[in-house]
Amino acid sequence: MDVIVQAWNPPYHKWAAQVIAMQPAIHREALANNATVIIPGNVYVFGKQTPAPWSHTSQHAARNTLGKIRIAMEQSYKDAGVRTIVLRAGDYLDTEASGNWFDKIMAPGLRKGVLTYPGTPGIDHAWGFLPDVAHAAVALAEMHKSLDRFTDVCYKGYTLSGEQLAATISTARGHDVRLKLMQRWPLQLLRPFMPDIKHIIEMEYLWHTPHSLDPTLFNELVPDFSTTPAVGALRKACAFVPMPKDAQPTPMAA
Repeated sequence: MDVIVQAWNPPYHKWAAQVIAMQPAIHREALANNATVIIPGNVYVFGKQTPAPWSHTSQHAARNTLGKIRIAMEQSYKDAGVRTIVLRAGDYLDTEASGNWFDKIMAPGLRKGVLTYPGTPGIDHAWGFLPDVAHAAVALAEMHKSLDRFTDVCYKGYTLSGEQLAATISTARGHDVRLKLMQRWPLQLLRPFMPDIKHIIEMEYLWHTPHSLDPTLFNELVPDFSTTPAVGALRKACAFVPMPKDAQPTPMAA
C-alpha cells in the first residue's frame, strides 16, 4: 500500500485507553511499506488559548483530556518517523445522517423551521463538507511523496456563525429558519448514564470560542481546489430532514 487512512475513531470515553494504544501497529505497517498515513485531523489540539485563525503553525495548547490525547496521537507519528499527512478540518457536514453534531442535534428541528444551535450564535465556527474534505485528502495523497515527512495542513471549509449558518440553510432550503439555542441541562441529566457526555461537555468551549482555519498551506499545495458553495453543501447536509408542512421550497439550483 502507498497510503493508509487512519480513520478509526473510538467513542470518546474509550479514547484514553485506545487512541494512543492503537497507533504503534499502524506505525509498523507504514514504516514497513514506506507508506504515508493520512489522519483526519480536528481542531481539538489548539485549545481555547490559541489565537485564531488556527493554522499549521499554531501552538497545540489544548489542556483538556481529548485535546491532549489528540496532541499525543499526532506526535507519535512524528516521533516514529512515519510519513504523515494531518488534514485538519472543522465540524463535518455530511451528505446523510451519520451521528455528528449537525445532523444529530442541530438539523432535526428544520422540519419545523428551527435550527438548534449549541453555542454562541454570533461567533465564527469552522465547518467542513465531508465530500470536499475527502477530495482534499485524495489531492494530498496524490502528492504524498513530494510532501514533508510530517505535513500538518488545515482545510478551511466554511467559517460561519450560528446566525450565518441559519441564513445559509434558509437560502438552501427555501424556507425561513429560526435559530434556537440548545438547552444545556439535558446533558447534565444524561451524564450518569452516558459515558461520552462528560467529554461532550468538556469540548463545549469550541461552541463559545471564535475560530477559523487558515488555508494558506493547503492553497499552496492544491491551488486549483474547488470548494462546494456553502448553499449547495448545506442543501445536501439537510436533505434528510423533511420540509416544514407550510414551506414553499424554491427550485434547487443546478
